[in-house]
Amino acid sequence: MFVCKKLRIFDSRRTIVDISFRIQKSLALVGQSGSGKSLTLKALLDLLPKNLSKELEISWEYPLKRGETVSLVPQNPFTSLSPLTKIKNQFFAPEDEAARLLEMVGLDSEFLERYPPQLSGGQQQRVVIAMALAKKPKLLLLDEPTTALDPKLKESVLALLQNLQDELGFLILFVTHDIPSAEALCREIAILKDGRIIETGPMQEVIQNPKEDYTKMLIQSNFALRKFRQ
Repeated sequence: MFVCKKLRIFDSRRTIVDISFRIQKSLALVGQSGSGKSLTLKALLDLLPKNLSKELEISWEYPLKRGETVSLVPQNPFTSLSPLTKIKNQFFAPEDEAARLLEMVGLDSEFLERYPPQLSGGQQQRVVIAMALAKKPKLLLLDEPTTALDPKLKESVLALLQNLQDELGFLILFVTHDIPSAEALCREIAILKDGRIIETGPMQEVIQNPKEDYTKMLIQSNFALRKFRQ
């Protein structure tokens, strides 16, 4: 279990994010744009802009082994991969290890010799997931990793992440505004509004019986949009 006892992000004028949470297996942090989701990820990765400061207190259920860390699967693989560099040269791992990781995400080792523009969007996202796993993460941060994918590819990537978690045992923090995707992947949910968590609990309990009007609005708009797209 990962526990964020305190995360406060602030500038010289005000506090922007002030939250605490725990991850037993998988937690979805859900909110609209500007709610503080991306800043939370940046704070956990120590990547906040220089004009912002943080107070962060975290703990693990047990000490980390050497090499275990926190890793990120970014929102857009198109911008996180260098288009002019072969896939094998973008891994922070030896080539044989990179080939093994690609196989874990359903790609043949021949993809190591390809350039990102030669891959589909779904293939690029699988490569980025494999690269994140190269760091042997104990906590995998997901920054809207299915946003750029069509519904079929989105479903396959979410299933892949769930299978990888079952196999490797990492924890997941899934930052998203997409509640149906969060429901497919995570056991628990926390609703973020204006830098504060206003509701949290087991996924199905919050989805079926939301207490806050803001949570009800998010759920209604998400499922209305999904129905429209179908």
